[in-house]
Amino acid sequence: MNLADVIRRNAAFAPGKVALRFEGGTISYGALSGRIEATAALLAGEFGIGKGDRVAILAYNHPDTLVLLYACARLGAMLVPLNWRLAGPELAYILADADPALFVADEHFAKEAAELAAGRSNLPLFSVGEAAGSLGELIASGGEGSSRCEGRLSDPLLVVYTSGTTGRPKGALLRQEALVWNGVMSQHMHGLTSDDHVLTVLPFFHVGGLNIQTTPALHQGATVTIHSRFAPDTTLAAIADDRPTLTVLVPATLGAVLSHPGFGSADLSSLRAITTGSTYVPQALIDPFERRGVPVLQVYGATETCPISVYTRLGGPRPEGSTGWPGPFCEAKLVDDAGRELPDGTSGEIWIRGPQILSGYWRDEAATRDSIVDGWFRTGDIASRDAAGAYYVHDRKKNVVISGGENIYPAEIERVLLEHEAVAECAVIGRPDPRWGEVPVAHVVLRAGASCTAESLSAHVLSQLARFKAPKDFIFADSLPKSALGKVQHHLLRERR
Repeated sequence: MNLADVIRRNAAFAPGKVALRFEGGTISYGALSGRIEATAALLAGEFGIGKGDRVAILAYNHPDTLVLLYACARLGAMLVPLNWRLAGPELAYILADADPALFVADEHFAKEAAELAAGRSNLPLFSVGEAAGSLGELIASGGEGSSRCEGRLSDPLLVVYTSGTTGRPKGALLRQEALVWNGVMSQHMHGLTSDDHVLTVLPFFHVGGLNIQTTPALHQGATVTIHSRFAPDTTLAAIADDRPTLTVLVPATLGAVLSHPGFGSADLSSLRAITTGSTYVPQALIDPFERRGVPVLQVYGATETCPISVYTRLGGPRPEGSTGWPGPFCEAKLVDDAGRELPDGTSGEIWIRGPQILSGYWRDEAATRDSIVDGWFRTGDIASRDAAGAYYVHDRKKNVVISGGENIYPAEIERVLLEHEAVAECAVIGRPDPRWGEVPVAHVVLRAGASCTAESLSAHVLSQLARFKAPKDFIFADSLPKSALGKVQHHLLRERR
């Protein structure tokens, strides 16, 4: 059995039930299952894709991302969703590392995708949808193939790249069964049923957009409305007009919805809950929805945990500031630097164990050994636990900056800055920001006799990294605080903020 069988069986139960709504159109479970089967046959017959092969996609949210996900599940292949916010060199590195057999992109990224594909030998490139040059056109033209049902629930299905402390992205491998168990916990968290209607506005290249509600809803036989991108006005309009029961918003998008002039008069009555997470969520972002009668649930996890691990549950207690309790098939514990378990009321690194965590990192055994200890995933986050077992996440041991729901790793920016001829040393930290939660700030020591402006450094970073990763401020200094071992003490820089 594989994950595509879940959609096929939902189609058998209710073939005419609407599975997906997108840009005014609908796709029934019967049609979705048929599209998945046809796509799997095309991938296998036309491109020879089978067990262990990778398919990369660079696109705004689109039904074909989900079709490709389940087609890969049927074949035992893996989908590599690419973050369209990344810069060209970053995407090129990921493509080189993932080495996909097929590259799919939408029309918004046609130029970038063509340039990326040109840098890879014999990499077929197609678009989503039904237009010329799309997989849909190839299916409609009668492209035949044998859909070898080789996929199993134990096979890896997703390779989701997350930047690491080394400054290079790592591909987290998530098995098909990880999505099954993640879906079980989403059902437990939300009370999810086939009667629900999920509104998805977060990007599919994040496990939050893909797996907190979207794939769990499809596994339950519910309906999912997909927005290609988030916009506060279209989100509020969809809540009022389409009447969804559930949606996920990270703090930055929560804030954008709250700041919209139409929020006060918007009809939110269809919502059973809004789920949020990815970073600390200020109560000021939660209370306005609660006052409107919409419960706000919190979920804690990571790319490597698929992501659902610790959460508050609809109908259950929601302690202020807490991310909740481990799901029924998930364990969590707090440990000190030596890996010793800590009692309630003390802070330590939170470790997660369960069937939903990654099986490892793609082609990176060292990172896998470092991150998984006896089945426990080391999150790198600092948390505490109260006497009732509720967890409170306080800080990030790995120094990651979370800005608008995006993980930004200082080492990645530091690596690029050190390539500038005028930079001798640098350190990047996060600074609180009322809109984005945090923004990166760079402390820079110039080489002797060198001169450089903040504008020049910003341009250099933007030539290599995505705009959201560029430091919002450059602080020039004569030296950086260091430990006896010569390591920059980021915590001392944070104390200077």
